[in-house]
Amino acid sequence: MHKISQLTSEREDKDLSRSVRMRGHFGVLGGILAFGLLLNPVQVGSAADTAGQSITLVWDPSPDLAVAGFNIYYGGASGDYTNIVNAGNVTNTTIAGLTAGMIYYCSATAYDAYGDESGYSSEIIFLAPGALPAVRIQSAPAGQFILSVFGVTGKSYDIQATQDLLAWTVIGTMTIDPSGSQDFTDTNAANFPQRFYRTSGTP
Repeated sequence: MHKISQLTSEREDKDLSRSVRMRGHFGVLGGILAFGLLLNPVQVGSAADTAGQSITLVWDPSPDLAVAGFNIYYGGASGDYTNIVNAGNVTNTTIAGLTAGMIYYCSATAYDAYGDESGYSSEIIFLAPGALPAVRIQSAPAGQFILSVFGVTGKSYDIQATQDLLAWTVIGTMTIDPSGSQDFTDTNAANFPQRFYRTSGTP
């Protein structure tokens, strides 16, 4: 009887020890897994595709030696995480295959060598980057330039111009047609000794 009681006590001690460790992990998560979010758009397929974007999450290493790794949870609604990435015991991970322009909700847990998992860290919200537009510039008569913008069909883009790469001015807006591109002519280009261009998706 004494042996059974002793075994039960040892088991309870171990369970309590794990519980204490995981509570410690939760505290660590609250402190260090205020994620850093690095937008790292990686486009797969043509410019008209709206899937295949990615983001990179980074965090500080855990000071708790019992932490064996981290799980990253994410989904399309707050607290409803339909996907999980086992990041291992590293300080960053990339989540790929995201839908461009979609809002995602993300949280993390720490786990120990026994597979015990902490509660969720604070939630972060991010917008998956949109497909990046591409621009081709051709010269035209009278010092004009024709800008061919390649992007997502049906999406609108601002055309911006600058002389010094500091002050940018919107000189036009266009919506990409079903071919995946649209042309814009800068009729004022000849009035500037030099001019640089970029595009930006409109809200």
